[in-house]
Amino acid sequence: MHVFTAVFLVALLLTTAARLWLAIRHIHYIRGHRDTVPQEFATQINLAAHQKAADYSCAKTRLHMVHAVVDALLLLALTLGGGLQLLSDAWAGWLGNGLAFGMALIISVAVIVSIMEIPIDIYRIFVIEAGFGFNQMTPVLFIVDLLKQALLATVFGVPLLFCVLWLMAKMGTYWWFYVWLAWVGFNVLVLAIYPTYIAPLFNKFSPMENPELKTRVEQLLARCGFKSQGLFVMDGSKRSNHGNAYFTGFGAAKRIVFFDTLLSRLEPAEIEAVLAHELGHYKLYHVIKRMLWTFAVSLGFLWLLGMLINEPWFYQGLNVTTPSTAMALLLFFMITPIFTFLLQPLLSAYSRMHEYEADQYAVRFASASDLMRALVKLYKDNASTLTPDPLHSAFYDSHPPATLRIARLQGAVHN
Repeated sequence: MHVFTAVFLVALLLTTAARLWLAIRHIHYIRGHRDTVPQEFATQINLAAHQKAADYSCAKTRLHMVHAVVDALLLLALTLGGGLQLLSDAWAGWLGNGLAFGMALIISVAVIVSIMEIPIDIYRIFVIEAGFGFNQMTPVLFIVDLLKQALLATVFGVPLLFCVLWLMAKMGTYWWFYVWLAWVGFNVLVLAIYPTYIAPLFNKFSPMENPELKTRVEQLLARCGFKSQGLFVMDGSKRSNHGNAYFTGFGAAKRIVFFDTLLSRLEPAEIEAVLAHELGHYKLYHVIKRMLWTFAVSLGFLWLLGMLINEPWFYQGLNVTTPSTAMALLLFFMITPIFTFLLQPLLSAYSRMHEYEADQYAVRFASASDLMRALVKLYKDNASTLTPDPLHSAFYDSHPPATLRIARLQGAVHN
């Protein structure tokens, strides 16, 4: 056995085992706390709602376990099982070894992976989400969404892929830096056009019409020094009963968006507090910081790929006998997640730090009590478990556990 083959198999086994072990821990922990509402929530969330959240979280986690196994088996089939080499031989025999070959190889793998994801998505939406009363999506809408996503991938992804492969072929030793510049430019472009041209393909955005709420929100924006292109309500209820609020875009294209489900469940003061939290992310530069962090990491990964692309062992260890730039790109980004899995708690901790900071910002411009009430309603309405396994939460949760988050806000109230 090739040395890198052994390293790859050990990494894949350990990562998959860790994902399954964390999921099992999470389910056992939630079940162990299913019959008792945490004391700090006992007056606001009844036992039936707490148990629904526990069962919903366990159902999603079991599906996550299936997804972990499917991911591992698909990766094995494409690499050591010879799937990538089979596709490479087929496309090379038809298209040769130029840019068309590279694009065909990568697109075909992307299609295969996407097709494998569809049954999991169907089960999640039409079994789990529907079973717990959250799904509003019809089979027709599901298919339409898939077609729209495929269209967007074609319109944006294919030109980007062509650019990347062309730069890899033409820019010499430092191709990875030019690819990184193209990647950064592409992301900035998508961020700029998403609110106006992409998001409306999937949802309807209407100007906020509630005069009381609109006045309250505009006063909050004035206090925070935030200027936006407008306040919009999104028809999130056409797909799900979950609710949220967010802002999108940058520069003159900034928009504040409320899910219609959120507006139907929260009082105006609570909506104001939720928006103050979202504005905190912007005013504290969390969005920019995450973008810069993502760009820095992508530069590091592309540099590493530049070091590996000419190494025979990199291909041989993954059962590839005909190296190519497209194959290197595929192999690298397919196996990277299994070698970086243990870094996930650091990313989650960084995100949770931002959530705490945004909460602190929110209570400067809105009521901490209103924010707590809003969060508790959202935990209840979205069936978010109040008792996640701490280790599982440290790996996966971008937001702090409910008990810790509410405790900090209570401290802000008392201070």
